[in-house]
Amino acid sequence: MINEFYDDLSTSLNQALAIVNGDAQPSRQFSHDIPNIKLIRSKTGLSQQQFADKLNISPRTLQNWEQGIRNPTGATITLMRLLDKQPDLIALA
Repeated sequence: MINEFYDDLSTSLNQALAIVNGDAQPSRQFSHDIPNIKLIRSKTGLSQQQFADKLNISPRTLQNWEQGIRNPTGATITLMRLLDKQPDLIALA
């Protein structure tokens, strides 16, 4: 059983290295369309400070998102998509 686990792990690591080195293609890729944070914030009618406070993030993080210096990830992207469709939801927070 341990040898089988080791063989599976070793195979997976070798496949990962081949992908990283460009010798193989990944079986699937995931991507997220980055929402326009500045446009979404403007729909809420909140200032950067107010919006950042509602999201419990620093205003600098929000500025970086709005300027395209950094991008939100994971659950934040989902939240932004939701706020894009229903900007009044942030008033409930």
